[in-house]
Amino acid sequence: MNDWPNGWSEDRNRGYGRGSGSAQPEGARAMRHVQRPSAPPQGGVPPQPAYGHDDGYGNGQDGRGGYDSGYSDGQVYGGGGQGQGGDDGSYGGSGRPAPDWRRRIKIGLITFLVVVLVWGVGTYFWASSQLKQEVDLSKVIDRPAGGEGTNYLIVGSDSREGMSKEEKQKLHTGSADGKRTDSMMILHVGDSGNTMISLPRDSDVEIPSFVGSESGKKFPGQGRHTKLNAAYAEDGPELLVRTIEANTGLKIDHYAEIGFGGFAGIVDAVGGVEMNIPKAFRDKYSGADFEAGKQTLNGQEALAFVRTRHAFASDLDRTKNQQKFLSALASQVATPGTVINPFKLYPTMSAGLDTLIVDKDMGLFDLAEMFWAMKGVSGGEGKSMNMPISGSSGGNLLWDKAKVKQLVEQLNNDEKVTVEGS
Repeated sequence: MNDWPNGWSEDRNRGYGRGSGSAQPEGARAMRHVQRPSAPPQGGVPPQPAYGHDDGYGNGQDGRGGYDSGYSDGQVYGGGGQGQGGDDGSYGGSGRPAPDWRRRIKIGLITFLVVVLVWGVGTYFWASSQLKQEVDLSKVIDRPAGGEGTNYLIVGSDSREGMSKEEKQKLHTGSADGKRTDSMMILHVGDSGNTMISLPRDSDVEIPSFVGSESGKKFPGQGRHTKLNAAYAEDGPELLVRTIEANTGLKIDHYAEIGFGGFAGIVDAVGGVEMNIPKAFRDKYSGADFEAGKQTLNGQEALAFVRTRHAFASDLDRTKNQQKFLSALASQVATPGTVINPFKLYPTMSAGLDTLIVDKDMGLFDLAEMFWAMKGVSGGEGKSMNMPISGSSGGNLLWDKAKVKQLVEQLNNDEKVTVEGS
């Protein structure tokens, strides 16, 4: 009787170590010799021996050979093709594509540029809407011919507009009504270098004929001489520009004015301005109390520094301090740390734009050019000077007419300025 399951026979299982139907044990059998196949092709899977039977325990003469698992020599199948880092771009053996880092970096860069562009455009339109373009230079009559380069008239006024009683007291501004010029300077921007020229407020000038900025009425010149800052007090920025042009022959292309509050606010917004004060001085009127040496001035201290005049023998010393500080301030404002940092840029622009008044044709790009030019003068890329003075009369400073004429010619021709100031 056959004890094998249905479909099995002794003959089918002969020679595979499954026993025999005979009552007698099988004789000892010799272990078959297994011939290992040659090394598999690179990146492929080696051919697998078949589970078959042959005509005995020989060398697989039926062509199918013996079975070899490949474990004995550490062979691991499937190392190529679809594995991790395979040639088909799969990742981690899971069939998921590897990350395309170039594409990710490209998308990230494009996103960053779009954000920067949107932020820049938004900032431009916001700042443009805040710019007070109130001075109409078209009202200025009998203007001289323009020359090469661009001439900015930069005015610091003692306007207290928008300041509280506490702020006026803190900044030692007083409470006078209206506004007067506290500092005036011409900034020439040209290819031959930038030049900053301070105009002392006590400069002796002749008030020319002019058209009233508000009334539109023409006032003929009467040869009247007065201090330069009186022109501003009499009829504002338009008469100041008319007076400077008539007394120098230099055309003013743009006008920019900032008040006390805006000046102090800008300084505080940029975290203060570092100055090297060569000599200690005090002034109870401006609130100045400075030791000699390098120090960082906050808004209150900076305003006291540029306004101080009672501590000096001449107004010329004050104008030199104003130039020095404004150039340092421009250098502080026109830095990447301020320009690309919204937490500094917006407070700085907001503080300045609150009290900044410009002419109707002056835009943000002109304003930026002005600041960069001031920074260049501070960095040694230009010249800073006072208007040449020849003497004084009745407390008014007299300009050296010959030197002023030479200076204006050099500016109009955009030549390097060789004239020395006072």
